[in-house]
Amino acid sequence: MTPPFDALRTQLLGAAEALAGGPAALPEILAGMVDDVDHALREPLEIFPVCHHSPASALAMLRRLREKQPKVVYLELCEDLQPLLTELRNCRLPVALQAFASELDGFPKEAAPLSVIAPITEASAEYQAISYALDTPGVELVLVDRSTDHVFQWQPDASPAATEEPEDDLHGDAVGVEIGDLRPRFAELEEHLLRHGRVRHWSEWWDQYVEQPLAGADHETYRQVMVLIGSLFRRLAPHDRRYARDEDRERYMWTRIRRHLVATGTDPADCLYICGAFHAASRVTEAGSDPATPDFDITPRTATTWLYGLIPSSHSAIEAQFALAPGSVSIAAATWQKQLGRFRLTPFRLDGQKGGRQRAGKALPAPSGTSGPVTDHLSGYLAGPPALDGLDEEELRGWCVDIVRLARRNGYLASTADAIAVFETSLLLAGMRGRARPTPYDFQDAAVTCIEKDAVPGRRDVRRLCEILLGGDRIGQVGYAALPPLARDVYDRLAPLGLNLEQRSIQRALLDLAARPELVGCSQLLWMLRYLLPDQAVRPIMGSRRLGEKPIQESWDLDLGRHQRTIIELGYEGVTVEQVLEQRLRRDAWDPKATAATALKAVEHSMLFLQSPRLTDELGLRAVELLAAERTVDDAPAVLRRIRRLLAHHRATTPVLPSWCERFVTEGYAHYCTLLPTAFVDEDTGARQVGAMLGFLFSMESLALSLGCDRTQLEIAVRQSHPEAPAKIALLWAARNQLGDLPLAQLRERVDGLLGNPLVVPAFPQYVSGFVQALDPVPRLAPFVVETLSKAFGRLPDPVLLPWLPHLITTLKQQAAELVPVLTREAGRTFPGALAAIDSWTPPWLARKTAPAGLPARTGAGSSAQAAGLPLEAVPVAAFLARHPAGADAVADMLGCPGEWAVLPDVPVAQHGGAATVLLAAFPGAAEAVAALVGP
Repeated sequence: MTPPFDALRTQLLGAAEALAGGPAALPEILAGMVDDVDHALREPLEIFPVCHHSPASALAMLRRLREKQPKVVYLELCEDLQPLLTELRNCRLPVALQAFASELDGFPKEAAPLSVIAPITEASAEYQAISYALDTPGVELVLVDRSTDHVFQWQPDASPAATEEPEDDLHGDAVGVEIGDLRPRFAELEEHLLRHGRVRHWSEWWDQYVEQPLAGADHETYRQVMVLIGSLFRRLAPHDRRYARDEDRERYMWTRIRRHLVATGTDPADCLYICGAFHAASRVTEAGSDPATPDFDITPRTATTWLYGLIPSSHSAIEAQFALAPGSVSIAAATWQKQLGRFRLTPFRLDGQKGGRQRAGKALPAPSGTSGPVTDHLSGYLAGPPALDGLDEEELRGWCVDIVRLARRNGYLASTADAIAVFETSLLLAGMRGRARPTPYDFQDAAVTCIEKDAVPGRRDVRRLCEILLGGDRIGQVGYAALPPLARDVYDRLAPLGLNLEQRSIQRALLDLAARPELVGCSQLLWMLRYLLPDQAVRPIMGSRRLGEKPIQESWDLDLGRHQRTIIELGYEGVTVEQVLEQRLRRDAWDPKATAATALKAVEHSMLFLQSPRLTDELGLRAVELLAAERTVDDAPAVLRRIRRLLAHHRATTPVLPSWCERFVTEGYAHYCTLLPTAFVDEDTGARQVGAMLGFLFSMESLALSLGCDRTQLEIAVRQSHPEAPAKIALLWAARNQLGDLPLAQLRERVDGLLGNPLVVPAFPQYVSGFVQALDPVPRLAPFVVETLSKAFGRLPDPVLLPWLPHLITTLKQQAAELVPVLTREAGRTFPGALAAIDSWTPPWLARKTAPAGLPARTGAGSSAQAAGLPLEAVPVAAFLARHPAGADAVADMLGCPGEWAVLPDVPVAQHGGAATVLLAAFPGAAEAVAALVGP
């Protein structure tokens, strides 16, 4: 019997010989393509080649399933995704099957998380096969491709290899698994096809030269053409690492098929094997359903635990995932619907499919029987021109009218004349490109040419408007029943809000917690979701979450419908939001790069959201460990800010401090005392960090000393510090003043000396910046800092002052924003409050120098009249205490110091000695504070 493809083989070889000077490998390639087609069609197990998201493949699949009605369908899809297929009934397509792993065992830890997705659209051959198998009694669906674990085992770096995608992509950085990856494997071939096909991108070439000709082809013609295309791309593809992985996939799939045939005893003639056209032309040794064919050695999976679920997908996400032209999947969906109506076909649809009509439960007609002998359909198909549809003027006219209407709604100045121009230009472009009828791509080009002028008036350009017109970016949705337990729990707990959380738009939620206490649980959940989800998914408009606060009213913008994927992926990490949040906090605190500030942040969030003392103590102890192990002080400002907030909260709400807080204070006191001399001289350590260290040491000093720390350690650390940077020198002087080693009078003399030294004047702004940073560790220096700033503004020359002012403002804004109110309040007390008083106002530091002889001005440090040899009436504070001696006498009695009051005119006082007067002269600050509260 003559082989069916001998005539075609002879014809192609003759054509190759006629090409004088052609490639030497051309006859081998052409003959090999025919051999591949012959080999694939002779396989007892029918191979059905497809291209992913191809309407022509879906139509051919639909016809073949109704004709043959196979009992077993083998599908090229990751075998461990099979349990997800039944959940497609509860979804609105497009959706994606997903395998997800965040805790890896057998892969590099830094590669986590790993994710694999397989998108499903209605206009795809695999969805028709899935629907047929799941809704037809007695039909078995078997997924035979490598598992998701093997997907990453076979990648050299075991990390996601997807292309970079936009931020709003629903697939994220997942690795895409595509059935029927028909695309040239090297740029030269694709460029050649696009240039000679007069198209711009691969999707347009495929639609023009494969989709349209094959839409109405019979089954045998479709199979032979698809295998021929797959063989062409296979033989021209470079034999690289990807080619080797594809061959291993083919060995894997055929091994699984043979094992299933042997285990079930199914006749291969009753089966259908659906795979990409590239794999249909496989000639590996392990290919074939013959039981005698050798099996492929399948490696075991790693110990990684994979989690599975469905996530929403969209046409744009699929296009970005697989590098398709924008709008191509939407055009394919529109073509699918048009072809169904043209050929009067009823597609397979899963019963109960969300978003679709219920399919009538009619039994399929009896199968037409087994296929006849293999015959050559390629010769006639390749010899004649493709039978393309003629011009459909009504369809094109409708497109032109609708695009003008849509353009006007989006701000374009389009008119009926533009619609006529788009119509004529579409015909012109189709004729120039050798097409019998304009394609959607021709229409897009014509619309852009005729409507889009100099600029885009709105958010959407004309090309995007054409995509919307031809089908839009359809976005799928996972139904409630197909969600993981965590996602269902979120929807259930937010039900009291009375909102449709599946709606893909921003919704405003108003929570009156005082009037409706039952919404407190919703508020708690929303704050946890705010921490776990992207910013736009859950966004507070009114309300805050801080330690010690009790919310009364809150307002939220919720966009959970468009961020359903992120909620689903939270379900891969735990059963409840609380469990996921606890895991995230632990992961942050025990991360190899975690710092003490990171752990304190986790402590604060655990107190805000979880109210778990056990977890809080555990995170707090972790913060102590991290602080003791740190060798730098880069995070000292964050550590100081957070530990202050936590200590203030505990002091206000609990009778005693937690043990971890006490340990943190003692460890921090010793730790920062040890690092202080080094930080002062280290050039990489800024004044802000040193100021924060001093702020920790001085503000926590009383608590640290009560817990057993030694103040001598701090004094020694300050004495060992010898900074060279002006800002750090100012900080050191402030620290010495706080310790009593540098009185304020001497500090003022040093500052005046700096201003009087012409060599130091250019660096004086840096000293001022240091004093400003010192307001945190030594807040009582605020009057002195205001005095120093005033002197700097008044005495520094403009070439020094003007360049420094912007730097001062940015420094205060970025590093010391909390110090600005301190400076502002002190300046308000120092400077006059009315404009008219400025002329007669004398700065306190100048009034001190110009005071009358024998009566020096009162200083901010509370200079004593007794120390200056003045009568007590010269100081209002002393006079006030002399008139009300009971408090001072009580303090003197407690200290065991009998005192004697000086006699003031017209002031009756008791005679108790002079010790109380000496005490007040030595420590005037407390007396002045009391006087300020009571009044002069």
